Amino acid sequence: MGSKANCVLLSVSLTLYRLIVEFHEPTASRLLSVARHAAGLMRLKFISRGFRFASGNLSKVMSFSEPPAKASLCCEETQEGAPPTYAMYEALKDSCQNNATYFQPDDSENGQRLYQGFMTLLDHIDTVWPLVDHVRKVAPQYDFDAKSPGNGYRSFVSVVDSCVLYGLKLSRQVSTGRDALLFRKGHFVKEVESCGQLLASLGTCLHHLHTLLTWAPPGELFPTEPHTPEELFAQADTINQYCFYGRCLGFQFLPSMRGILKGISICMAGFSEAYYCQGNLISSVWTGGQYLIDPEMRARRIVNISQSASIEFCKAFWFLAESEIMKRVPSLMSSTVAVNKLITIPPEPLTVTTAEGKETTVLPPTVHIGLQGLNVRLISVNKRVGMGSDRSSSIPPADGVLFHCHGGGFVAQSSKSHETYLRDWAAKLNVPILSVDYSLAPQAPFPRALEEVFYAYCWMLNNFKAIGTTGKRIVFAGDSAGANLVASCTLKILNSGLRRPEGLFLAYAPLNVSFVPSPARLLCLMDPILPFGFMMRCLKAYASPNSSGKGDKHGSQTAIMSATTPPDSNGFLKVSPSQEGISEGPSSFEEVSPSDLAELQAHKSGSERRKSSDTTISAASLQSEHTATGITPPEDKSQKDQESEASSTLVGETPLLEESEQTAEQKKRMKSRISEAATGFMGAMQSRLAYITGSNAIVRPTQEELSVRSNLDALIARSPSDEFIFSVPRDPYLSPYWADDRLLKMFPPVRILSVHLDPCLDDCVMFAKKLKKLGNTVSIEVLEGLPHGFLNFSLMAKEANEGSKLCIERIKQLLDLEQVAPSSENDL
Repeated sequence: MGSKANCVLLSVSLTLYRLIVEFHEPTASRLLSVARHAAGLMRLKFISRGFRFASGNLSKVMSFSEPPAKASLCCEETQEGAPPTYAMYEALKDSCQNNATYFQPDDSENGQRLYQGFMTLLDHIDTVWPLVDHVRKVAPQYDFDAKSPGNGYRSFVSVVDSCVLYGLKLSRQVSTGRDALLFRKGHFVKEVESCGQLLASLGTCLHHLHTLLTWAPPGELFPTEPHTPEELFAQADTINQYCFYGRCLGFQFLPSMRGILKGISICMAGFSEAYYCQGNLISSVWTGGQYLIDPEMRARRIVNISQSASIEFCKAFWFLAESEIMKRVPSLMSSTVAVNKLITIPPEPLTVTTAEGKETTVLPPTVHIGLQGLNVRLISVNKRVGMGSDRSSSIPPADGVLFHCHGGGFVAQSSKSHETYLRDWAAKLNVPILSVDYSLAPQAPFPRALEEVFYAYCWMLNNFKAIGTTGKRIVFAGDSAGANLVASCTLKILNSGLRRPEGLFLAYAPLNVSFVPSPARLLCLMDPILPFGFMMRCLKAYASPNSSGKGDKHGSQTAIMSATTPPDSNGFLKVSPSQEGISEGPSSFEEVSPSDLAELQAHKSGSERRKSSDTTISAASLQSEHTATGITPPEDKSQKDQESEASSTLVGETPLLEESEQTAEQKKRMKSRISEAATGFMGAMQSRLAYITGSNAIVRPTQEELSVRSNLDALIARSPSDEFIFSVPRDPYLSPYWADDRLLKMFPPVRILSVHLDPCLDDCVMFAKKLKKLGNTVSIEVLEGLPHGFLNFSLMAKEANEGSKLCIERIKQLLDLEQVAPSSENDL
């Protein structure tokens, strides 16, 4: 009898469900109300189970994946094994309608807010669907080719699809849990309202995309006629950026990246407290903890930081990757290398041979900050013949060498903070890597960094033996700002008639450093790594230094350094003079005599003198980085072990000890490194605490600084166009995309790697198209669900590590070009 009763009740519930779906909303609501009041508590329980059973079966038929939508597939009519994309939107509408019907009779405040939230979602879906459908249909016309789908229009379609998937998952969670005794209405109210705000903001972005489509013909991602970003943002309502950094933060990225990005955002918000609180440690720690549990507070803070904080804040936050703690991570977790040394190139003229066999003189950079020693980092998995003063190595020089420039928005970071992937590259490629620590903006704006990279390349041409290579094949590699620099350096090399590299590898490169609007650039309005305001300030500091002071005043430079950058001893924000661009010498090379050069080297500041002593290239010696700073290795170790331990690496050459003995040595070194890391952490924390609590000597904040702090705590919403208050020169050395076709045609083979969610994606696609049109060998590959700068997370996320491995494969192709088929122009 029980089973028959259950069958009858199930049949009744299914019939009622069909009636609710078939009738219009008021009738459906009345039927549901009658069913609730007429049935007893037990019968209602069985009916609810019947509803969930029916909904569960429907969900199985209309199942959708949890990860974000793939941009490479989002513009297809149908996906194999999945329903058409419109079904996903219909499923969300059905689920929202079901939940709205359920909560409409609920008279509680949260019940009515849930009802309104789901009804609002329904309205936004109806608004967004025709907009995204049009973009979905035309997006494939803007790809590089059929084998490499990717452009800003595709990216936005995938972002909207990811938002719909996120909303569908949320709505189904409410559907399955709303009858539970402990259902948290208050929690889901905020989640549903946040999702509605997110979809509304994406709808505004889609209006902007429709405007961009009218500004350029099919296939062109940049407008063909002059149009300004102000003109674009004036076409629709102001975009609400807060919803992108609150509860929905990271919805468009892979699940493995969401936690990382959320952690970075919390750190950014908390760091702003320490940066602006002027020593109030307890307040900053307490408020920083609130950002973990209050997503709305975090979103408000991040957006307002992006709009109000100065370039000095950006530099200070990104330089946390240079702290003593973070510096030890690569040596503990990355591949072991035998050589990891800093070399200081003295500022003296270089004589190099051109491609035609003629000799020419290259002067050291002098622009903006005068003569400075230039640091380059040499990383190699093996110690080869010719490296350093030790001649015991029998490993011959490698045929190839990788010339690398790091990213950091032109304003921050160094080769040290990019060791996380450079060590792995050196191990897998088995060639030396030479990474340039160029000077940073705003103290050293364009073209200082480019001139230093070009100077380092000329030095490398004369010193192949010292870095362990024959120089048979040279490949340039760079990520983000570093990719821009190696592309610009290639142009400078071609103009100078010097030997060009055998290949270029560019990762998520900004190749059009100007404010030409494009669909991908709108992605920075929701990017946790590269927020819109941060990107604007970095470009302003590097490309338009004369106007950067207008919007980025933060007191005098002395006050900035004393208030934001603690002494070297604290271990947190060490910034070298060469990185900050602090000039210690004359302003031009023409004024310097050989004796002046010697005096210049002898009278550098402490940090500069320390770095100069790392390696004297005239003596062709490669000292340890730590030895140069005064840390002496134990005396009972061999020279080889001293150099290995001092550079925080394990020996990567053929073992000289017995296996068991070597294992013991390695364990001993590991313990030593862990102990060092713990000691460094405690010392850094103590120094930082002393610095913050003893802040009486710090210069008091200016009135403008106090107003910035108040802005960070206020809910302000202004148009992103407010950031466009400066002009950028159309210089091909600044934006390689604008280079002359004659030079671009001479480019070596190029491999480009980007991500669908990168604000610089359109730069990469359009640059690749331009090279392809000129007949160059070029390929581009676009990865799913990863953020700009993913290489720095290769130790934290599996997909980021896979992306780094793909970089290695592409660089291998460039290092060994004779094995690449001639037809590989567009193949990967």
